[in-house]
Amino acid sequence: MADRPTWKEKRRELEGRLGYAVFSKAQKWLLRKSPVEAEKAGAKLGRFLFKSSKKHRERAYRNFRLVFPEMSEAEMQALAQKVFEHYGRTTADFITSANRTLEQLNQMVEIEGLQYLDNALAEGKGVIFITGHFGNWELLAQWLSLSGYKLTVVARDVRNTSLNQKVNAIRTGAGTKLLARGGAAKGILETLRRNEMVGILPDQNEDEIFIPLFGKTAGTVLGPGVIQARTKSVVVCGWCAYEGPQKYRIIFEPALEPEPGYEAKGEGMMRAIHGSLERIVKRYPEQWLWFHDRWKSARQRGLLD
Repeated sequence: MADRPTWKEKRRELEGRLGYAVFSKAQKWLLRKSPVEAEKAGAKLGRFLFKSSKKHRERAYRNFRLVFPEMSEAEMQALAQKVFEHYGRTTADFITSANRTLEQLNQMVEIEGLQYLDNALAEGKGVIFITGHFGNWELLAQWLSLSGYKLTVVARDVRNTSLNQKVNAIRTGAGTKLLARGGAAKGILETLRRNEMVGILPDQNEDEIFIPLFGKTAGTVLGPGVIQARTKSVVVCGWCAYEGPQKYRIIFEPALEPEPGYEAKGEGMMRAIHGSLERIVKRYPEQWLWFHDRWKSARQRGLLD
């Protein structure tokens, strides 16, 4: 006889069904608006979540106190609200982006440093393309795929099957391929051997290795660094920053070299990746996922001051 689902499993199932229903209704509602109106509606939703979600609001404040100890409470509140507005706006843009064309995208974006990506691909060893939960990373993938770059992204599945299918249909509509996080190693290596791009977002809390981020010890993954060390593929960071209504700047950086002097395989590259992330977040501080518990593992290990 099969075990009965636990309360936690039942709650997750209920949350998944609710998420699917909300996503579907929001999509129908937002698609009736112009893209700029949809952005405004998303920002308004972000302000609502800022006021209503104490847990995420306080998490953002805790991260600000850690990274920006000189910031006043009023400044933290203002920045946190902008963060929530940004992610509401970005979510609305993603929900309404399924049928977007390359012509439309090219009217929305300014491109900076594309030669760095092209030079990396010209080496013929594949590209480990690093971005993060910054700006509009979904639009970045969409632009790359519609522009003819062969991109496979490692992404975590949404728990609810129906919602996962709906989200992934938007992600793959432009030609982007997906690998489920957790069992992606073989697919990553095969993609790199074809001299294609593997997109990875390694900016969330993990506990494989602990290295500085904004001067504070943070748990992170080692995977991108280890893969680069083994395959000699080129690592390129790219970011898509919001600069105004339906206006974005896509920024490609020069290929990264591992920071020297570290024994753990991949650590030097992960430190270099953290450096790139720090630079872009300092430039656009309201566009990073500050309400994610980024320093959770380090805090649990007693590694924070």
